[in-house]
Amino acid sequence: MISTVTWDNQATLTNLTTISLSRSIAVPSQKVWAVISKPGHLADSHPFCQQNPVEKWPGIGSKDEIYFYSGKIVHRDFYNWIDGEGYDLKLTVQDLDTHQVDVKFRITSSSSTESESILTITLTINALPNRTPWFVRRFIAHLITRPLLQKYLDSVLKGYEYHITTGQPVKRNQFGSHFMFSPAVS
Repeated sequence: MISTVTWDNQATLTNLTTISLSRSIAVPSQKVWAVISKPGHLADSHPFCQQNPVEKWPGIGSKDEIYFYSGKIVHRDFYNWIDGEGYDLKLTVQDLDTHQVDVKFRITSSSSTESESILTITLTINALPNRTPWFVRRFIAHLITRPLLQKYLDSVLKGYEYHITTGQPVKRNQFGSHFMFSPAVS
């Protein structure tokens, strides 16, 4: 169940788009941390990830890559690591003329029970050149960027929930395809 979806309304003024999604997972937070802090875990948890090679792990300075089914390759550089709670990282998309994406993963225990956790992923992206007029940024952010990011994060969080609760790896596009990261397969 998605518990929170938030948008940064200042995005149209600053040229940044921020989206944050949360999902309740019926396991203690330590179990969620055990999965998201495991090297190469995206290959089992991320429905658009073909492979997740690791260069350095764990902690601040960790580096890995995501090879998407679409052929895109993303480099992840971790600049903050909070044991048991989450981490912050920068994504750089190979062969894409865009600024980096800032990503934050946070785990909290549900206020009602210690046997339920909430995993929150927040993305902040500067996807348009600074010279783009504010009204064009607003239009693109509201009608294109945010819905695409929400669909992406929803599938990723469902993938984490599935893998964490069942122990099974997710399948390609298990929660729907995404034209940018994993197109539909015939």
